[in-house]
Amino acid sequence: MTHRRGAEKAEAARRTRGKALAPGPRPPAPVSHGPQETEIKLAVPNVQTARRLLRAAGFRVFRRRVFEANMVFDTPRLTLRRNRTLLRVREAGGRATLTFKGVPLAGKHKVREELETEIPSARTLSQILERLGYRPAFRYEKFRAEYRAPGGAGIATLDETPIGVYMELEGGARWIDRMARKLGFHESDYITASYASLYLAWCKEHGVTPTNMVF
Repeated sequence: MTHRRGAEKAEAARRTRGKALAPGPRPPAPVSHGPQETEIKLAVPNVQTARRLLRAAGFRVFRRRVFEANMVFDTPRLTLRRNRTLLRVREAGGRATLTFKGVPLAGKHKVREELETEIPSARTLSQILERLGYRPAFRYEKFRAEYRAPGGAGIATLDETPIGVYMELEGGARWIDRMARKLGFHESDYITASYASLYLAWCKEHGVTPTNMVF
C-alpha cells in the first residue's frame, strides 16, 4: 500500500510538471500588412477632377482625408536608396507605422515586397533607428483620402502633395488595369516612380534645390 501511494504521488507530480512546462497561448501578432504590394500612380490636374473621376467609376470614400508626415531613413552612405529599398516612419490620422519596401520588380506596375506594422510612438521608433545608425534622409508630406468601390478587390487613394495631385491604385494587376481604364487612363499614363523620385524630377524641372517635399 505504501508503495502504491508513493507511485501515485510521483505520477501526480509528473503531470503537474508537464502542465507547468506546457506552452501557453501565443501573444497576438503585431498589426502588419504584406508581404507584397502592386500599385501605380496616376497624375491628375486637381483634386476636383480626381474626385469626379473616382465617383463616376463607382468609388466612395473609405477613409477621410488626413495629413500624412513621412520620414524616410537611410544609412549615412544612402545604402538603402542605392539598393532601391525603403525604410519609412509614417504618422497619419493619429496612427504611426513602420514600413519596409523591397526592390521593385520590372514591369508596368510597381510590384515590391512590403512589410508594415503599426507602432505606438513614431518619435521613439525614430530615435531607435538613429541609435542603430540610420538617419533621416527625406521627409515628405501629403494629404490622403482612401476610396473603395463596392465589391472591389483593391483601393484607390487621392494624394495632394506639394508637387501635384496623384491617384494611386493598389490591388491585383488585373484589377488595377481595369480600374485605370474605367477612370479614363491608359497604360502609358502609369507612374511607378516613388514620391522621392517625382520630387527630384520636379525640382530639376523648376530649377529648385531639392530638400524635403513639404508644404
